Amino acid sequence: MNNTPLVLDGVAIAGQIKAEVAAEVQQLRAKGTTPGLAVILVGHVPASEIYVRSKVKTCGELGIYSEMLTPPESVTTDEMLKIVAELNAREDIDGILIQLPLPKHVDTKRLLEAVSPDKDVDGFHPVNVGRLQSGQPGLAPCTPAGIMEILRRSKLPVSGQNAVVVGRSDIVGKPAAMMLLNASATVTVCHSKTRDLAAVTRGADLLVAAIGRPGFVTREMVKPGATLIDVGINRITDVAEVGRFFPNDTARAATFAKRGSVVVGDIHPAAFAVSGAYTPVPGGVGALTIAMLMQNTVTAAKLRRGLAAGKS
Repeated sequence: MNNTPLVLDGVAIAGQIKAEVAAEVQQLRAKGTTPGLAVILVGHVPASEIYVRSKVKTCGELGIYSEMLTPPESVTTDEMLKIVAELNAREDIDGILIQLPLPKHVDTKRLLEAVSPDKDVDGFHPVNVGRLQSGQPGLAPCTPAGIMEILRRSKLPVSGQNAVVVGRSDIVGKPAAMMLLNASATVTVCHSKTRDLAAVTRGADLLVAAIGRPGFVTREMVKPGATLIDVGINRITDVAEVGRFFPNDTARAATFAKRGSVVVGDIHPAAFAVSGAYTPVPGGVGALTIAMLMQNTVTAAKLRRGLAAGKS
């Protein structure tokens, strides 16, 4: 067995996808179609503002038209529904993204379901969830789709593998499990009520950790040689925690000294040493999310115009 794990470079893979999307956009524009994305950002949440700016910037780099709508924090559910209805009706907008979280007084579920399924580039609408389950063409959630791209482009086996997904969120855990099942893996979904979790994870050839707890999956929970996909991005601000997760890591210590925090995934870094391949944090799965959003926007533009996915 190869004792040196393969580091799955999400940044490089995202770069490949963006280059392909840019070429698709160029072909569509040559035929008179420019894919368009509308992002709705409510109020002023610094993290969301940074993320949305990154999405808009990437649209510009790839030739996708983008529009950012910024209703105030006081916006009502009815006012938001009106904005969504107007975007649904616009021919120049192929994708609608509502940046979460929304203010507590706004009905998030109602709004997400108001987005036309054909413009739902987040892949959250029940119609798209059903399309994913039944294997029909549609728009899939960006992070799980990114996971599948990492596996495919790294030529890692999925068919016939024992895959374990730790976490059952509607955004990552459930759709990731469905995509792996559609790719002929044998899938187990674990969660907070799973008994003897370590016994289940130790049987995984492919382990996806998406539970939102820093370093939750330890070395002892991992089968030697397994592929580890770490979806977690947890910010650590306690120096003792930094020492526990990254002992003798001078680079992380320097980052912590400079910024007052470092990030760690849902898998303890010590577990990577026994793996066959793994996604680092940062630089792994997180890098794919915006790239897959761009791909979904182009896919939506094609599907809405009756063009087969992957064809221009």
